[in-house]
Amino acid sequence: MAIAKAERLMNLALCLLGTRRPLSKRELRQSIEAYLEAGSDDSFNRMFERDKDDLRELGLVIETVESLDGEIGYLARRDSNRLPPITLDAEEAAALGLAAKVWQQARLAGAASGALQKLRAAGLPEDVDPYEAHGALEPRIPVHEAAFEPLMLACRDRRPVVFDYRKATAARPEPRHVEPWALECWRGHWYLAGWDRDRGAERVFRLSRITGKVRSRGGRFTAPVPDVVTVRETVAGWAGETADRSALIRLRTDAGYPLRAKATAVRELGDGWDELEIPYGHGLDAWLVEFGPDVVVLEPAELRADVVDRLRAVAKG
Repeated sequence: MAIAKAERLMNLALCLLGTRRPLSKRELRQSIEAYLEAGSDDSFNRMFERDKDDLRELGLVIETVESLDGEIGYLARRDSNRLPPITLDAEEAAALGLAAKVWQQARLAGAASGALQKLRAAGLPEDVDPYEAHGALEPRIPVHEAAFEPLMLACRDRRPVVFDYRKATAARPEPRHVEPWALECWRGHWYLAGWDRDRGAERVFRLSRITGKVRSRGGRFTAPVPDVVTVRETVAGWAGETADRSALIRLRTDAGYPLRAKATAVRELGDGWDELEIPYGHGLDAWLVEFGPDVVVLEPAELRADVVDRLRAVAKG
């Protein structure tokens, strides 16, 4: 079975690399014997999608192209799948090893290890060990959300996606059709920045609020993708990192130390409460809700109303 799958993947890769125009599923099925032997269209479709994902995981850049009549085709351009000569010194190899270690506790551990093996094959010096320890501290990025991997691949391949998303103020999730741009981690939470087709505007989604599976959709992006800096600024703003005014809150004396670290002014009120002035930007209401009954918003009024709405939504389940 392993040999048969490897042969099938090789044949698919050769077909995609050898064509000058996108090939449809129908054409690929007629060109590869293993696909012709598939019992039904559903069986072939499942087999093809798995094989395509496996080739992408192995590093093959496969483009999805929609023709004028709406038919979806696939190809792998040779110039996009050719690795130039690689020369790395000891410091550069160490940096790559450190980056790979970041993902050792995440689902990207295998991909990171595989990438280093490919660099070995491409000319990474044999006397350089990317995994050699270079310090007492090693970085880790926790990734627990099941949506992370399919969204990461969708961002890489520029593929629109559909997923069910539950807003903090909503009791039930609703479907969102998104053109994913980039994933960013802020305050230990992962966010997706992208274009919301239903709302016709850019949006940021917290991955922990995505329910169910992330489903890919065919076709091209309808909105231009901004540069990385702009995307990061968008994520930062929606995650509450950008503040243009101040908020006044009451906080229990022995609680909310992250809020105290952000405070620009603190005044003791007595009776177990303090008054804090903190920067106010988008996303502050969601952050304050996490502290539950230890926080009372005094002003502004719209922030207090947003926090109350979120607490009511949580109470309703």
